[in-house]
Amino acid sequence: MLVNGRHYRTIWMEEDGLVRIIDQRRLPHRFEIETLRTVDDFIEAIAGMHVRGAGLIGAAAGYAVHAAVMNSGGKDWRGAVERECEKLVRARPTATNLSWAVKRQLDAIAGAENREEAVRISLETAEAIADEDAECCRRIGEHGAGIIAEISRRKKGGTVNILTHCNAGWLAFVDYGSATAPIYAAAERGIKVKVWVDETRPWLQGSRLTAWELLQQGIEHEIIADNTGGHLMQNGMVDMVIVGTDRTTRCGDVANKIGTYLKALAARDNGIPFYVALPSSTFDWDICDGRGIPIEERSGDEVLCMEVTAGDGTVVRQRMAPEGSGARNYGFDVTPARLVTGLICERGVCEASEEGILSLFPEKRPSIQTSI
Repeated sequence: MLVNGRHYRTIWMEEDGLVRIIDQRRLPHRFEIETLRTVDDFIEAIAGMHVRGAGLIGAAAGYAVHAAVMNSGGKDWRGAVERECEKLVRARPTATNLSWAVKRQLDAIAGAENREEAVRISLETAEAIADEDAECCRRIGEHGAGIIAEISRRKKGGTVNILTHCNAGWLAFVDYGSATAPIYAAAERGIKVKVWVDETRPWLQGSRLTAWELLQQGIEHEIIADNTGGHLMQNGMVDMVIVGTDRTTRCGDVANKIGTYLKALAARDNGIPFYVALPSSTFDWDICDGRGIPIEERSGDEVLCMEVTAGDGTVVRQRMAPEGSGARNYGFDVTPARLVTGLICERGVCEASEEGILSLFPEKRPSIQTSI
């Protein structure tokens, strides 16, 4: 997607062999590129929210394993890589793309005869993970744009009002995004769209990131407080909701940024379609019940404090709550499949149920039946 008219991905490798990322902590006030060299650099970037979002975390993990192989040495280089990977998968627990990408890399290099071959294979695999993520999101955009086009037809070409939560845009993936990809694709087709952007406390991924990228792409939008969505739905100001997901079970339960469940409830009460957009790498094929998804709990300081950018560009952290007050900070909640109108994947749109998902991914049926 575009930054000041120039195309960027969120993560890429330069000719010097080093990985670059857009440091999302600095947006929207500063656009900074960070270099990652070691697995510890990647862990800090993932845990510290320099990079975030299911697809991007997976892509970062792919490059991190390559870095582990590059920096390993000696006769026990495989053991060193495995130990680094064990640290890596603990960086953030909820997004399944992290462990998925690490496992894919370890499987890929398992047959390497030596470290030099593992370096080559791990680089090829990391690049494939990133390219596939971008392509999946592009195809999600194509499938989702059809849903938006149908709403536009029913409104006789009027503006389609879309509410989204958190940031499931291109900043959360390698390119295009999941929830935003249909919006971008619809806009390219000339369909009028407007996006209601939840601010998404406490990290403000909506007001900081989604709004920034929509502005860069020239998409009409307005930022709303997290508690405003229900009022808009009650008053006919929302035509559909599209969100992303960090992990979706094989039966359609969806883990996404905290507050998503409340939006789904409001959408159901007001008869508004609620869609979840995701690449297949975000499915957890081993879990059916969403209550089995590990929910990340982050520092309460993220709730008690806010970061603001001063006039000189420096970031100032300000406590907003009284000294002595504590806070509970869950990063995600689970929306039951019964509240989801449909899942938008790279293979198409399906019902949020085991059978619906398997209709798009029939090759998963034997392994699921074996595990039950």
